[in-house]
Amino acid sequence: MINIAGVISIILFYVLILAVGIWAGRKKPAGNDSEEEVMLAGRSIGLFVGIFTMTATWVGGGYINGTAEAIYTSGLVWCQAPFGYALSLVFGGIFFANPMRKQGYVTMLDPLQDSFGSRMGGLLFLPALCGEVFWAAGILAALGATLAVIIDMDHRTSVIFSACVAVFYTLFGGLYSVAYTDVIQLFCIFIGLWMCIPFAWANEHVKPLSSMEVDWIGKIDPEYYWFYVDYGLLLVFGGIPWQVYFQRVLSSKTAGRAQVLSYVAAIGCIFMAIPPVLIGAIAKGTAWNETDYRGALTPEGELTSEQTSMILPLVLQHLTPDFVSFFGLGAVSAAVMSSADSSVLSASSMFARNVYKLIFRQNASEMEIIWVMRVAILVVGVLSTIMALTIPSIYGLWSMCSDLVYVILFPQLLMVVHFKKYCNTYGSLAAYIMALLVRLSGGEKLLGLPALIHYPGWDDENEVQLFPFRTLAMTMSLFTLAFISWLSVFLFNSGYLSPESDYFNCVVNIPEDIRRVDEPSEAGEQMSVLGGVPGRLYGAASTLVGPDEKSGRINPALETDDDDLDDPNDGPTPLFGNSSAPPPVQPFGKQTAF
Repeated sequence: MINIAGVISIILFYVLILAVGIWAGRKKPAGNDSEEEVMLAGRSIGLFVGIFTMTATWVGGGYINGTAEAIYTSGLVWCQAPFGYALSLVFGGIFFANPMRKQGYVTMLDPLQDSFGSRMGGLLFLPALCGEVFWAAGILAALGATLAVIIDMDHRTSVIFSACVAVFYTLFGGLYSVAYTDVIQLFCIFIGLWMCIPFAWANEHVKPLSSMEVDWIGKIDPEYYWFYVDYGLLLVFGGIPWQVYFQRVLSSKTAGRAQVLSYVAAIGCIFMAIPPVLIGAIAKGTAWNETDYRGALTPEGELTSEQTSMILPLVLQHLTPDFVSFFGLGAVSAAVMSSADSSVLSASSMFARNVYKLIFRQNASEMEIIWVMRVAILVVGVLSTIMALTIPSIYGLWSMCSDLVYVILFPQLLMVVHFKKYCNTYGSLAAYIMALLVRLSGGEKLLGLPALIHYPGWDDENEVQLFPFRTLAMTMSLFTLAFISWLSVFLFNSGYLSPESDYFNCVVNIPEDIRRVDEPSEAGEQMSVLGGVPGRLYGAASTLVGPDEKSGRINPALETDDDDLDDPNDGPTPLFGNSSAPPPVQPFGKQTAF
């Protein structure tokens, strides 16, 4: 029977979130529907809201549910997500936030398309898109299961209702709505969960956490050391190349502030992990066979593996009074909203800009792009909802996609941001294929994908790769990108390959006067298409490319941090030191290929 009080509690939380989302959407200047206004809130996110929305990059439904589950099943030492994602924000702030924000990019894929061309950028869009969609689907499915446990609401109804609310206010206000609702959602998560902890801890069926009978710390067996390191590196560096993160970075007022927000949000990630850690520990110390829980239990009186994913809602339901559990339930629902809305906006932003505009409709107007993005928001929301309702192994799909983000996108983003002169489209495509093959060869048990290669330390009983093959795939991808890029330059510059063989037109520029007069015009048109759009634009004035571009194009939207200004009357700083000096030569030739 449906719990009416619980349904009312959920509706109240959702109405609050929806009201704030609509109110925030009205902050967008009337009539200003530019890419930056909708996708990046006009790059005007302030410090207070920025801290909350940056923290909400990772603190969501999957974060708090997963943390509680990890504590219960494996112990604190195996709860790597809070520390891993916090470090990813720190490293993102140190190495990526400043250069990305200073360049005035609109999405994470902009620097990749700037270096490798729009077509290769479209290929790199695939793992990013799948990661966002499957992540949103996974947490919506988790919400459905949570509501089914606590208030006996049909999980299909709860998933569809939650998705509709998140999509509606995201559609209405873009990043304005996402950012301001993040503030409310984090408050709900923090207050709701902390309100539940004293009641759960004081429950008569919970043993003292200091008791030797309650092992909520866990341990790492020696044979799992490299497996542990592999997952740690996956969280730290694989947590960087996500549009949900760079969406916040690029919406900051200045590059310096983007870095500060990353560092503060890292502290926020650790801080927000404390309540679910305690709830997981309390669940570990609970004698579930003595509570009113009537589900399946192991002979030792512990929850079965099918129930552990719902540790947090089970604690709320069986160890706290009804009125307290409803506040906690609202917190869980708010956490899911916090994750789902930003993932939907991120995926649709990348599609509208980096696929539709830069590949198919280079001359599309701002209004056309905004409408494409709104349609994409609806499509991504519907896809996530359908997957949450129909795919049983949705977590396995997300797990695979997060691995692909780590092994494919991280090395490519690292190279284009810091070593742009040493990579080109040939290296990018080869690295993409290499990373994909190495990762897939390791298998994925959650998807029923068999391991084609048994790396050293293969656990035949559990069918688990104990060798750090994900990090191996990432490292091989990085090496392949640099080596193939160098090799292509060597072969073309040494004359082993003719200029006409430069199919992607990214190593040597082919002068028109050496083409045969009778060469079909289609070849030139093909080369033009493969060469991307020379006028690929970024920034408020839609005229950005980086200050290191060989053609000397300047980004008028380039912002200098207030802290970096020695004298406001000195005038603008020349991009290359001497405004009359030519830009540096790129050894890999044209960088707008494919």
